[in-house]
Amino acid sequence: MTENATHYLVDSSIYVFRAWFTMPEDLVDPEGNPVNALLGFSDFVYQLLSGEKPEHIAFAFDQSLSRNSVRNQIYPDYKANRDPAPPELKAQFEFCREFIRHLGIPEYASEAYEADDIVGALVHNAHQQQSNAIILTADKDLAQLLGPNDLWWDYARQTRMSPAGVEKKFGVRPDQIADLLAITGDKVDNIPGIPGVGIKTAANLLCKFQTLDGIIENIDDIPRMKFRGAARTATLVKEHLSVLELSRQLTPIFSEDALSEIHVGSKTHPDQGALMKFLEQRGFGQARCDRWQRLLN
Repeated sequence: MTENATHYLVDSSIYVFRAWFTMPEDLVDPEGNPVNALLGFSDFVYQLLSGEKPEHIAFAFDQSLSRNSVRNQIYPDYKANRDPAPPELKAQFEFCREFIRHLGIPEYASEAYEADDIVGALVHNAHQQQSNAIILTADKDLAQLLGPNDLWWDYARQTRMSPAGVEKKFGVRPDQIADLLAITGDKVDNIPGIPGVGIKTAANLLCKFQTLDGIIENIDDIPRMKFRGAARTATLVKEHLSVLELSRQLTPIFSEDALSEIHVGSKTHPDQGALMKFLEQRGFGQARCDRWQRLLN
């Protein structure tokens, strides 16, 4: 591994879902299986590989919205507002994972940990090797993982954020994002926060007191802060200490335990025969098959 190598780490589910919602529903393989999400996801992967030519790349998938995940054990209502993926989409997630494996690219999923945590473990691994990470996602939560030379990249919108960009957008450093979300809550993941305290106010508190612990330890100093509603904010924090204690267990990404769920591997040479057979079985069409063959030769 060369120093300062760049690791491309893909939060895959976002790109599978995006394809599911944007590609025509009537796309099926010769067996009649829906493949719209697979085809759209494969197009994204092709654009990424042909455009970036990454030497080090890995894909993290969410196994399912499992109620046995680490966070659901802490808070049973975590992500309870999300409907289960329909069977035809679950099947396509497996197709997408198989497709990545045929490309010789490491892919990971876990019953206990989310794709976010797997990406976090892979970022940790990259940093241990003195390498940089580019995280491909549209999820703001993953901004908390950025080291000094890393990038958060919403590939579809071509939006990139460095650590400085995160601070400009959210008003806090990457290492403060988890605490920011614990204060404000996260509707997408059904994480409770302090009602009436938004991102700007939470950022003001973190800029002054640095951490959630610092805020809690200095509640009595909040009313003297120079922003509108400071006294009211102090009251809200006092009233919702139990909420903060819960939410702070849900918002951080990556624990050392997540590393035991993955076995970090390296990109290998694709098995072109197996890949082309897979593409044919899944009804990719001649143009897509030819395009992949040209890319891999």
